[in-house]
Amino acid sequence: MLEVAGLACSRGERRLFSDVGFTLAPGDCLHVRGENGAGKTSLMRVLVGLSPADAGEIRWRQHAAPSSDFHRDLIYMGHHAAVKEELTPLENLRFSAALDGADLGEMAALKALIRLGLRGREDLPVRVLSQGQKRRVLLARLLTRKATLWVLDEAFNALDAPAVELLGQLISEHLGHGGIAILTSHQPLPLAVSQVLSL
Repeated sequence: MLEVAGLACSRGERRLFSDVGFTLAPGDCLHVRGENGAGKTSLMRVLVGLSPADAGEIRWRQHAAPSSDFHRDLIYMGHHAAVKEELTPLENLRFSAALDGADLGEMAALKALIRLGLRGREDLPVRVLSQGQKRRVLLARLLTRKATLWVLDEAFNALDAPAVELLGQLISEHLGHGGIAILTSHQPLPLAVSQVLSL
């Protein structure tokens, strides 16, 4: 369970948000909404421990977060997440797993890439792929990371309609298996959400 209470964040003299609170249990999905500049990305970064909060508390499994346990259970895809252009999709996926301290076998990596629609492109340099295909390489991590908490900032960006539908299916499957998701999106979501937070 993720519990957030009294969260506040400023950038310079400007208060982005204050007194943000919510509780997410297994199977819950929170959609964070707001105009550009409202603080959605800042909130996501605060939640995962990449930016400091002015006030408030974050607890994961009843313990203060961020912590090593929290980061083991978390996968975060930021708004500007990128892949290494000189590596192939397969190499990118296995490299990301190694950074997470996981041993990802080639077959498991290939299976994830194929599920994301990248069959036949596994061994091409990422630099020759389209922006949407590069996003699919990133999203394949969702199938290999085995994280309980997904924090996805504008994950639907640069995706065509079939990829948007596929990502919606992946998130729904994750929730169905007891996972938790927090996401931002400027477009209608292809899945049911249990909570909405407007900034």
